[in-house]
Amino acid sequence: MAQDFWRHSGFHLLRRDASGRLIVTDDFLRAYYWRPEVRPVEESCANEIALHQALLDAPRMQVEAARIDAMADAEARANYRILLDFRARLLAAPTLEACYLGLFAGGKVSVPPLFIDQLAQIILRNILEGAEDALELRAAELFYREQKVSLQAGAVMLADLETVELHASGGANATTGGNLGQLIAEAQAPLETVELDVLDSGNAQLYWPRDERHDFVISMNHGRAALAAFCRVLERWILHLCGVSVTVNSVARIEEAHWAWHIGLDANSTALLNDLWRGGEVEPERLARLLALFRLDFADAGEMRADIAGRPVYLALSMGEDGVVRMKPQNLPTNLPLAQAS
Repeated sequence: MAQDFWRHSGFHLLRRDASGRLIVTDDFLRAYYWRPEVRPVEESCANEIALHQALLDAPRMQVEAARIDAMADAEARANYRILLDFRARLLAAPTLEACYLGLFAGGKVSVPPLFIDQLAQIILRNILEGAEDALELRAAELFYREQKVSLQAGAVMLADLETVELHASGGANATTGGNLGQLIAEAQAPLETVELDVLDSGNAQLYWPRDERHDFVISMNHGRAALAAFCRVLERWILHLCGVSVTVNSVARIEEAHWAWHIGLDANSTALLNDLWRGGEVEPERLARLLALFRLDFADAGEMRADIAGRPVYLALSMGEDGVVRMKPQNLPTNLPLAQAS
C-alpha cells in the first residue's frame, strides 16, 4: 500500500480531472483565506472580519475594490489584493498545472515566490503519488525549498536551508549534535560529523515518518542514489507538465565542444552555461559552484525542434556565492526545445 506524504501541502484539498491534473476546489481556496497574512486578528476592523467570513462562505465570490478599500489596515488591504489576484489566476486556469505554467508565460512574474513554491510542491505531490522510493521525495524538495551546500572532501551535501538556519540560531527542537546550523553554514565540517541524518538508499525508509520535518541531508555527487532519484523526478516533472518522455542522467562533464541546447536549473547555472557555450572565460570560483551536470534525451526525437532533433540537452545545478541552491523548476517546461514551440 502506497504511503501518504506532504499532508499539509494542500494536495488533499484538490481533485483530479480525467487526465490526472489538479482542479481547484472551494476547500482549497478556503485554506488560503486561513493563511496568517489574511486571517483576521484581534485588531481587525469590522469590514475586514466581514469580508473574511463572506469569502469562507462563498470562496469564489467577486470582491469589489471598494470592499477592500474599506478596510482600516493598510497591510491587510495589500495582502487581500495580492491573494485575490492569485485567486483570479487559479480560477481562470483549467488546472493547477496550467495556472503554474501560465505564471511564466510572457513578461514579469507578479506572484509572490511563496505561492509559486507552494504550487510546485502540490504539483510534485500529484506527480509522485504512489512513489515507493523516499529518496525521490527528498530530492523533489529541491524544487520548492532552498538548500544549503556543504563541500567537504569531494562530497556535495545538501541540507534544507530553513532547517540549517533554525539550528544556527539555536531554534527549538534542535536535537542534533552541537550547533549544527553554524557548522553547516560555515562549512567547517562534513554534515555527517554533526550527526545530521544523511538519507541514502540504505535508510530511505526513515523519510516517511519525518516527511515534513526537512531534516535530512542528501549527497548530490555523481553516481549517488539521491542524484539518480533527482533525475527521475526531473523526468516525471517534464512528462507531466510537457507531455513528453525524456531520460535524464547525471554526467561528470559535457563531452561536446559546442552542444546544441542547455537549460540551467537555477539562475547561476543559466549564466554559467551561457558563458561556457559562448567560449568565454569563466573564473574558477564560478566553476567550483557548479554542483551537478545532467544529460537529457528525448525518447522521440520528433518532439524536438527539427534543427536539433536527436541531440542531447544539458542541464546544470549550481549554488550561489552564499552556498545556497535556489532551483527554478519552471525553467524546464519553459525552455525545453519542443517541436511545437519552434
